Amino acid sequence: MNIPQLKMESVRGQLSLSITQPVQEIEQPAAELSIEQWPAELDIERTPGKLTIDQSQARADMDLKSISRRIEEFAQKGYSDWLEGMARLSQQGDELMRIENGGNAIASQAKENGESPMLEFNIAFIPSANSVKTNYEPGKVDLNWKVSHPKIEVKVNKPIHIYTPGIVHGGMKQWPSLTISVTGLELDEKK
Repeated sequence: MNIPQLKMESVRGQLSLSITQPVQEIEQPAAELSIEQWPAELDIERTPGKLTIDQSQARADMDLKSISRRIEEFAQKGYSDWLEGMARLSQQGDELMRIENGGNAIASQAKENGESPMLEFNIAFIPSANSVKTNYEPGKVDLNWKVSHPKIEVKVNKPIHIYTPGIVHGGMKQWPSLTISVTGLELDEKK
């Protein structure tokens, strides 16, 4: 006995794709930068230090005096010696004027006028301590700055963007098909 059978044959469909790839172009122009910087101004005011040294007393202690100082000292010494001489002469005159009061005024005056005075001496440090006088006024420096701020200008350039989208074209390379046939019917029809 023959049983009829169905026979199916199928052909798959095939697509054909045509693809154009997308193109993207990006260009970034550099930014334009302008900087101006003026130099800073510096003003310096300087007062120099001052050192004064007075060694006139030390030089005088070593008998190294200026001529003007020697003249002044000699004038003062002469004046004081003259005053002392006048005082001594006045006193001696008064003593002689009162000779009748007793005493030996002439002999005492002769002894006083004839003898040299006793000289005093001692150890001395030449020059004397602290005879050199120093004075120092420190210097001064004033700095005045004038700062100039920079002038910065920036021009930003936008990017250049070109985009071409991709394209896909689809088509059928092979269409699908399905064929159905019945087998086993032929034998039955012959009987």
